[in-house]
Amino acid sequence: MALLRCLTKQLKEMEKDPPPLCQAQPLDSSKDMFNWTATIHGPQGTPFQDGIFHLAIRFPTDFPFKPPRIRFTTRVYHPNISSQGDICLDIL
Repeated sequence: MALLRCLTKQLKEMEKDPPPLCQAQPLDSSKDMFNWTATIHGPQGTPFQDGIFHLAIRFPTDFPFKPPRIRFTTRVYHPNISSQGDICLDIL
């Protein structure tokens, strides 16, 4: 399946060259590549400094033609994050 190859490639690229202050991986890559977990560390010099924020990522079966659903599982006080953790500004 092309989608599984795409997600596996994304995972390998992140492991090879991880982005600063964040990480993401499948909950269980041996069983399900569609549900991931992610962590963002708050950048220094911001109100989020020293914070660790967890997210749930669900990839649709027609990814990359439709975006993943991303939701904060850690409470975040931000005008573009709903109280349920949904991102309210879809350009983020």
